[in-house]
Amino acid sequence: SSELFTLTYGALVTQLCKDYENDEDVNKQLDKMGYNIGVRLIEDFLARSNVGRCHDFRETADVIAKIAFKMYLGITPSITNWSPGGDEFSLILENNPLVDFVELPDNHSSLIYSNLLCGVLRGALEMVQMAVDVKFVQDTLKGDSVTEIRMKFIRRIEDNLPAGEE
Repeated sequence: SSELFTLTYGALVTQLCKDYENDEDVNKQLDKMGYNIGVRLIEDFLARSNVGRCHDFRETADVIAKIAFKMYLGITPSITNWSPGGDEFSLILENNPLVDFVELPDNHSSLIYSNLLCGVLRGALEMVQMAVDVKFVQDTLKGDSVTEIRMKFIRRIEDNLPAGEE
C-alpha cells in the first residue's frame, strides 16, 4: 500500500506541474493541499495514538517524529539542530517514502516535491493551537545526503470566543 501511495502522490505532483506555470505555484498548491489534510488528519491521529496534550515544543517534536511519522509514513525521523531558545528544530529523514521512484527533471529544479508534508504538519499543529513555520532546507532529490524539514514555533493560538460568549 505504501508503493501505491507513493505512485499516486507522484501522479498528483505530475498533474500539478502540468496545471501550473512554475514550480513556486506547484509548491504553494502542495502546501495548501497538505494543510487541508493536516487539519483533518489530526483528529484521526489523536484518536488512534491516545497522545495527550504536549507541554512544550520538545515534547511536540518527539510525538511528531516517533509517533506521527511512524504511524502514517512508516519512518522515524531524527530530531536535531535545536535552537538555543528551544523554539526551532530539524527533522532529518534518512529516507523519504514520498520520493521512492522519483527523479526531478532539470526544468523543475525549484520544485519542493514533498512540500505536502510541510502543509500537513502546519495544518495539524494549528488545530492543536500551535502556529508553526515549516520548510524544507535539504532534499535528497536535489542531491543532499538527507532530507531536512525545519520547524519553528511561532506562537500559541488562543481560542477566541465571539463577544458575549464565555
